[in-house]
Amino acid sequence: MAIQSDQICFGLSEQLDKDSFSCFLQLAGNKEFTDTLSQRMTSEEIGDFVSRFMDLLRRYLSEEEYHRLFLQDKNPHKH
Repeated sequence: MAIQSDQICFGLSEQLDKDSFSCFLQLAGNKEFTDTLSQRMTSEEIGDFVSRFMDLLRRYLSEEEYHRLFLQDKNPHKH
């Protein structure tokens, strides 16, 4: 189920958490938002965020999924 940003809610059900998280991640990908946030964060905060995020990607995505879904690599077999 696709939800809108005003419907994001966590802690009521596993499915709502997953739908909300998906919407949340899509919102976080907005270029104006990412440019603003990245300019306000310290190098240490950026490093911590990237490290934790990459840990999650390694845990939940195969190498092929990482290249195809996250990097949007059209030819993941080259790696």
